[in-house]
Amino acid sequence: MKTAAGRETAFYLPDFCTSRATLAIVLIAELTAIVLTLARQSEIVDFWTDLVRTSLFLLWIGLTGAALLCLLRTRLRRLTVAAGSAAVLGLISAVVAGICLCVYLVGHTRMVAESGGLGLFPADPYHFGVRSVWIGLIVTGLALRYFYVSHQWRRSVELRATARVHALQARIRPHFLFNSMNTIAALTRSDPRRAEEAVQDLADLFRATLSDKHDTITLAEELSVARTYQRMEQLRLGSRLAVDWKTDALPANALVPHLVIQPLLENAIYHGIEPRAEGGTVTITGEVNAGLVTIVVRNPLDPSPGMREGNRLALANIRERLSLMYGEHALMKSGRFDSEYIVTLRFPLIERGAQAPAA
Repeated sequence: MKTAAGRETAFYLPDFCTSRATLAIVLIAELTAIVLTLARQSEIVDFWTDLVRTSLFLLWIGLTGAALLCLLRTRLRRLTVAAGSAAVLGLISAVVAGICLCVYLVGHTRMVAESGGLGLFPADPYHFGVRSVWIGLIVTGLALRYFYVSHQWRRSVELRATARVHALQARIRPHFLFNSMNTIAALTRSDPRRAEEAVQDLADLFRATLSDKHDTITLAEELSVARTYQRMEQLRLGSRLAVDWKTDALPANALVPHLVIQPLLENAIYHGIEPRAEGGTVTITGEVNAGLVTIVVRNPLDPSPGMREGNRLALANIRERLSLMYGEHALMKSGRFDSEYIVTLRFPLIERGAQAPAA
């Protein structure tokens, strides 16, 4: 009996219904045709004629196989790795054998015989078919191995990113929870109403940061989480903490990975504001230009020799999740510039209801 997890792991083939996959098949078929034509060096058929007939033969196989894999995608995803691979190998073998038979039959029609084109078609259907099927099996097997390794690698990256999100969420608890609870305890007598609001903010913050329901949220939701975090830290640091929000230009319904701004604000406060006796200002700037969202978080640096050094868990996690969602279209830079530490995020504007670009 197959498990749901097993079926998810088993379905490692790309989506052959897309135009991108079709273009890739055409390019691979043409490159293979060039290699085979160069390797044969036929004395009977000139190079260009041999290239054309080989290209047509491989394109028929490639596009027919892709069309069938597209139509059978739903059924294939129900199979295990072994059963799915065997089914694809059998399907491609049948396609190759069928097209070989069609080529042989077309080559022995009266029209081809009268036009003098018999030399372009195989004379022995058995050897031609067996050789073509074996070549198809080898090429398909290599392609399946590549698809499987690529799928497993990407799955590993996604699981690692998920684990880092959980580590990032867990890190909030000891680092932030105790200070918040102490602050709330101190407010219960001096300002009960404010203490009640702080408890509500703390509950909302943990509900948002520890939720596993969504991989992506809107910028409005992410900024709301960050502002809630600021309010909690403001109770503890008071006038030492100031946050200058310059994010009015950001579209509220733009999609971002969960927890990208709040961890940056947390780092900025912990490493830049908290160690300074006089405190400081964290500036968060956002803008949209040419379809790209840019968010910049900057904080002053602690000038003392014993400046805190972080483990860069949050930065590595954010960089990886931006890459998973946007691929090479995303950019993250961070570093010290003069007396400030600056983190810059740049990624495509993808609004709710739209699809992210392929990685």
